[in-house]
Amino acid sequence: MDHTVIAGLPASAPTRRARRWATGAAVLLIAAGLTACGGKKEAKSGQALVSVDGEEITALQVADEMQRANVPAAQQQAAQQQVITSLVDRQLLINQALKDKLDRDPKVVQAVERAKALIIAQAYMQSRIGAPVKPTDAQIKAYFDQHPEFFSQRKLLEMRQLQIPNASVDGALKQFIDTAKSLDEVAAWMDGHKVQYNRTQLTRSSTDLPPALSAKLLALPKGQLFLLRENLVSTLTVITDMRDAPVDLATATPQIAQFLVANHNKEAAQAEITRLRSAAKIDYLNKAAAPAPAPAASAPAAAAPSSSADAAARGVAGLK
Repeated sequence: MDHTVIAGLPASAPTRRARRWATGAAVLLIAAGLTACGGKKEAKSGQALVSVDGEEITALQVADEMQRANVPAAQQQAAQQQVITSLVDRQLLINQALKDKLDRDPKVVQAVERAKALIIAQAYMQSRIGAPVKPTDAQIKAYFDQHPEFFSQRKLLEMRQLQIPNASVDGALKQFIDTAKSLDEVAAWMDGHKVQYNRTQLTRSSTDLPPALSAKLLALPKGQLFLLRENLVSTLTVITDMRDAPVDLATATPQIAQFLVANHNKEAAQAEITRLRSAAKIDYLNKAAAPAPAPAASAPAAAAPSSSADAAARGVAGLK
């Protein structure tokens, strides 16, 4: 099945209207705010709805949970009881954890402090970035025109694959792959030599892949075998068909807009971090904690590789 995915843009996932409110016990304890190592209780604001061994669950808590879960207005009445049940279960866990003095466990204290620090840092960054600024139609069209490889020149690749554990890709198998003319020929050789593998067949768009790897694959002649090594598995692949599958501006607009907003926020966040660093006095008290020294001034400047560039480098490095 053809899924339109634009390289370099966050893939749009189906909107989840209902989330799980009950999570793992450790996450529940941290989210509940185990903080004061036995300190006095803080008063909860809002109308009390339930009391669990003396601990109140309020209407404000329920409303907050439903807002965080993005429950649509039409479903809030039906979801309210499920949220209350989840909060009761969570409070039971918290109460028992406090009885067991888990709030004093160093690992729990550290986890709570880490969660608190992340929340405060994220709140500050959100306050600096502000509400997302919707890109203009002109900005969206400019991005569309600048990247025909993602849109107007997009292609679909149909591939057959043999997935082989890396440990089995020895010299003899590599030598046979070098001379083999088809995937079935390699499969027959591995059957004869008791090499385990899995067969797969899939369709990918050229924009599903890192740009450098995509360009390499598009340049290969139809039917040529190539071996891609990643993690613990090597994948021997052959492209069986390649066809045009362009994406028009109207289809691409939501993903481009999402990407431009995310990219703007990323750049704004990085600029703020740079500003804070320049204004702060940072002393590395241990040499091991210090960052690597900057390249010498005489060395030619090189752009820092992006995550997509890193992925492309890994892919091309494993390409046979």
